[in-house]
Amino acid sequence: QVQLVEPGGGLVQAGGSLRLSCAASGRTFSSYAMGWFRQAPGKEREFVAAITIGWSRGSTYYADSVKGRFTISRDNAKNTVYLQMNSLKPEDTAIYYCAADPSIGTDYNTDGAYDYWGQGTQVTVSS
Repeated sequence: QVQLVEPGGGLVQAGGSLRLSCAASGRTFSSYAMGWFRQAPGKEREFVAAITIGWSRGSTYYADSVKGRFTISRDNAKNTVYLQMNSLKPEDTAIYYCAADPSIGTDYNTDGAYDYWGQGTQVTVSS
C-alpha cells in the first residue's frame, strides 16, 4: 500500500511558476510509476504528466497542453515526486492529483490504471 500526501498548491499569476510535491509512504516508492492528473471545474480529470519505472525507468511523458512548460521528476531518497510548472496559464487552474501504481505500462495517461491517489491540491492561475 502507498499513501500519497500533497502539500498545498497555491495562487499564482499567469506566467508565473509553481512546484507541486507529492510525498509517498512505504519503502518501495522507487518501484512505483507516478503520475499527475488534474480536474478543472465542470471537466473530467485529465492526464498531465507521468514518470515510469521498469524497462523505461525514469521515462517521462506529458500531455500536449503542458509539454515544454511542466516537468515531472522524482527523488527516490525522499519518496517524493515533483511537478514543476512554469509559464502558467489561467487554463491550468484545476485540482491537481498525484497517483501511483506499480505496474503502469503504455496506459500511463489513463487515470483508471493507477491504484493510489493523493487528496488533491488546488492550483489557481489568475489572469
